[in-house]
Amino acid sequence: MSQAFVVDGSRSFDLDEVDPSGGESRSDEQAERRLEKLVPELLDLQALVQAAEKHAVLIILQGMDAAGKDLTIQQALGTANPEAIRVKHFSEMTEDEALHDFLWRAHNVTPARGEWVVFDRSYYEQVVEPIVDGETNEQETAERCRDIRDFERILHNAGTIVIKLFLHVSRDEQERRLVERMEQDETAWKISASDWEDHRRWDDFMKAWAATISATATPDAPWLIVPADRDAIRNLAAAEAVVERLRSYREEWAAERTRIGSEKRQEALKEAPEHVRAGV
Repeated sequence: MSQAFVVDGSRSFDLDEVDPSGGESRSDEQAERRLEKLVPELLDLQALVQAAEKHAVLIILQGMDAAGKDLTIQQALGTANPEAIRVKHFSEMTEDEALHDFLWRAHNVTPARGEWVVFDRSYYEQVVEPIVDGETNEQETAERCRDIRDFERILHNAGTIVIKLFLHVSRDEQERRLVERMEQDETAWKISASDWEDHRRWDDFMKAWAATISATATPDAPWLIVPADRDAIRNLAAAEAVVERLRSYREEWAAERTRIGSEKRQEALKEAPEHVRAGV
């Protein structure tokens, strides 16, 4: 069972409910071995999604700076077939994007059926940041959260499985990672003054994220809170959360893959050389 904490909208949620370290249920070595065993199932599910083309998979990754979003993509989700999975990194809105509604730029890059897409950050930034910056009020925030629920319902109704992962890192661990990032030549390019500004406003961000998660979690698009202080535990929890969310579709996808394969086999056989048809 995944160590990710499920928030489905049935009650309010506080990030203090989740231990960022993941507790002591698994050592890092045990988590790494478990992830290695999980990779074949993750690959199989990805292949089934691609072949059946009945559903799309959208994975939304959120978390504070240095929570490990890039590493999660590379080490936990990057095992999937790159031909059918793509990553969309969201940064500050361009001038053109800002002239549209806040969901416009996201809708255009959601996955087609048969495809996986990972959002590295997302439209959730346009809810949390204005709260922390004091640029919105309760009514405007509630409207945006309602818009997100409606948007994700549209995606769900069209066959998109929305998997939302919040990488929950502790304040002390984030500070350690930011210092490490700043001191190393290979990673110093990632640091900015705003990282430390946000770190000083940690409590405000935690409050805003908890409220936003509570307001946008639904049974069809729940939030999965992933302990992110330890890389091995974070990677395993993220991969397990994705696999557990998709397992119930396996039989449906496998049956559809078989049906499509049978049809294409018959079509191909008609055009095959006579000696090939005779031998089949």
